[in-house]
Amino acid sequence: MTPLQNDSLLRALLREPVEYTPVWMMRQAGRYLPEYRETRQRAGDFLALCQTPELACEVTLQPLARYPLDAAILFSDILTIPDAMGLGLYFSEGEGPGFERPLRSAAAIRSLGVPDPEQSLGYVMAAVRLIRRELGGRVPLIGFSGSPWTLATYMVEGAGTKNFSHVKGMLFDRPALLHELLGKITDAVTLYLNAQIANGVQAVMIFDTWGGVLSPQSYREFSLDYMSRIVASLQREAEGRRVPVILFTKGGSQWLEWMAASGCDALGLDWTIELGEARRRVGHRVALQGNLDPCVLYASPTRIRAEVRRALASFGTGSGHVFNLGHGIHPNIDPERPAAMIAAVHELSRPYHT
Repeated sequence: MTPLQNDSLLRALLREPVEYTPVWMMRQAGRYLPEYRETRQRAGDFLALCQTPELACEVTLQPLARYPLDAAILFSDILTIPDAMGLGLYFSEGEGPGFERPLRSAAAIRSLGVPDPEQSLGYVMAAVRLIRRELGGRVPLIGFSGSPWTLATYMVEGAGTKNFSHVKGMLFDRPALLHELLGKITDAVTLYLNAQIANGVQAVMIFDTWGGVLSPQSYREFSLDYMSRIVASLQREAEGRRVPVILFTKGGSQWLEWMAASGCDALGLDWTIELGEARRRVGHRVALQGNLDPCVLYASPTRIRAEVRRALASFGTGSGHVFNLGHGIHPNIDPERPAAMIAAVHELSRPYHT
């Protein structure tokens, strides 16, 4: 593989010295970019975009053509694993994802197989290889998966939900069955992320989008324990260097100490906690990624710069911080606003690394 020209992201995730705070954005290849919308229209639908390696590569690279970002993130979707398990994934315009065959019975869960990522998810691996080739070593490529709990919520509910009635009903009334499902998903996620690493991703992130809806006890038992199993089973070295693992639980700032003990290298943060407080709580155990409120990007460049300055000052001096949004960028953001944020991070962070 081509040597990395810019490895600041990987060094920051491992709390090694950097010249400035690296920056990337969750959902940086997305609907806020007109070039993305054009490519998606050519693809015909979202699933076709994800499942066509050449198009997935194209949209992965689009934000890097616009902005001096310090990483690319694989363009895909967290629901590729449940789709490969045969649940019949579909996307409805304006309504989001759904499954034709949600898991509501013990028989349905016990009939699930764990997919071979090189076969049923081979299009993702082909995209990874193609993106690495086209990147030419400019910046590292991040791979990802949804967490077992987050994937289970969609698989049991059958679509997005506000009250999680089916999956939480299973959690409280049939916990052994939910554990059986989570165990299978954990095996699938582990295989999937290790296959991404084998095919060329240089860091991986586990998105626990719905961990924050759980009670503390349920979070540890039904979400964090399974993510910790994945972290312990991942290939942590490739191409002669460590492959960092980032753990992100949206709404999980109350559990940072538990998350830091999972074995991961970095924690993603949403905007509900100050970076400085998070740093004090986790100490030197992990790096931190985050955590600008995505809505800041609706503001003027002057205000964006001020919020970047405040976040950098909150983290303070030294390495171990990757600048990011606290969640994915919104689809109707003016593309000039992220440019202002990225420029501010690169300029204003340098004094913190001298």
